[in-house]
Amino acid sequence: MREIVITLAEIVNNIHDILTDMFGLHMTDKELHFWIMGFMGMTIFFFVYIFFKLLEKLKWSTTIFSFIYTFTIMVVIVFAIELQQAITNRGNMEFADAVMGLWGFFVMFFIYAVIACVISFAIKFIKK
Repeated sequence: MREIVITLAEIVNNIHDILTDMFGLHMTDKELHFWIMGFMGMTIFFFVYIFFKLLEKLKWSTTIFSFIYTFTIMVVIVFAIELQQAITNRGNMEFADAVMGLWGFFVMFFIYAVIACVISFAIKFIKK
């Protein structure tokens, strides 16, 4: 996990160096964050917007949106816990721990989805 964080930091630093060398831009970190995160955020926004517009046409769209939002929050929480372990030295910072935490969410959501489908089909069957 520590190696992944270090590698990501190196990638960001390399992008900063490339932008400085290629365009001669000498921006502060705050200015660089403003522009890069702004453009990256808007690019992601447009892809997510199109994806969600397609999803809203589906019958279970609210459930799908809830899952996506919850999964996003879980990713942040899982990695925050791993970073906290690295900072405080109370446990090992391992990518496998993060993956297992997310698998726990997937398994429990799958169980919920199966139960919800069984109940939904049972209700439809009873109404007929």
